[in-house]
Amino acid sequence: MTRVEYLLIGHGIAGATLAAELRDRGHQVLVFDTPQPDSASRVAAGLMNPVAGKRFALAWRAAELLPAAAVFYRAQEQRLGQQFFHELPILKLFSSVGEQNSVLARSADQPWQDFVADTTGELPTRPGVRQELGGLSIRRGGYVRVEELLTALSTDGLRQGWLLYETFDWTQLVAQPDGSLIYAGRVHAQHVVCCEGAAAVHNPYFQWLPITPNQGEVLEVECAGLPAAEVLNKGAYVVPLGNHRFRVGATYRWPPFAEGTTVEARQELSQRLSEMTTQPFVVIGQRAGVRPAVRDRKPLLGTHPTATNVHIFNGLGSKGVMMAPRLAQVMSDWLEKGIEPWPEVNIRRYLTLYSPASASAGPASPASRS
Repeated sequence: MTRVEYLLIGHGIAGATLAAELRDRGHQVLVFDTPQPDSASRVAAGLMNPVAGKRFALAWRAAELLPAAAVFYRAQEQRLGQQFFHELPILKLFSSVGEQNSVLARSADQPWQDFVADTTGELPTRPGVRQELGGLSIRRGGYVRVEELLTALSTDGLRQGWLLYETFDWTQLVAQPDGSLIYAGRVHAQHVVCCEGAAAVHNPYFQWLPITPNQGEVLEVECAGLPAAEVLNKGAYVVPLGNHRFRVGATYRWPPFAEGTTVEARQELSQRLSEMTTQPFVVIGQRAGVRPAVRDRKPLLGTHPTATNVHIFNGLGSKGVMMAPRLAQVMSDWLEKGIEPWPEVNIRRYLTLYSPASASAGPASPASRS
């Protein structure tokens, strides 16, 4: 029988960062994953943007999350011998006079100003870019090639044996008298951590949490006239991929939504790109993925109310690439040292939604499975 300390379910950006963090701390980890080419993590452009929204507010805990993310992705690059993290300025193009005024109102604020290269709104001319109203150059951001990162980590995990491509069956999880768990009679784990993304809505232990799948679509386009040294943002992002190719996204669709890509999303994103560039472009690809969104737009970290060896690390949503590395540290501190997760992400904030009648009370006991 395989014996591990932590059995992780899912190897998207959440499961991958947590597995890496726990393994770096010297723990025995096994990950079960069902490969899905169009999972949210693999479809995402991996944008890390410290200034977000029409009001140009600083992203939640940006000053803490961004440095941790950069350190993590650089470490993976060194270990795996590939480049994943591209630190690039993000050019936020104004779409209205109101947005210009928002920037001027914040121009003296700290720490907001630490992430902005220039608050005048005046931009040097960029060939092919529509910038009639000016914009803002945001620093300390960029993007991660998430699909390449996950592929490299998966290859490493399969080779070393800490990753299995297999669908996890929750009915095969059995609690032992000492609190540990046995899966399918062949894996003995001290803890199980759910990192399943949007599939968590079907998880028998965490169905009570307010996870609402949210579909996002992206385009891959070819455009010879766009600059490749920065990310563009104006109602959508335009991330350079090299060789005159760019990823444009993303849409946000709440249930019910169609499976796969849609004509509506293609038209919407094409229109948004047209509003950022004067150059012709050709759509050469389109993908759709489903994000694990949460009611208050904050991730879900913590332990099941009664199954005390079953945990969740999920709900990272559209900013998962930026949040995952630091939150993996927070989750590992909880699992390893008993340090409570931050209140904003701790699932204790939703305990009033839990009742044994609406969720599993825990893994089956040996007696109940006999």
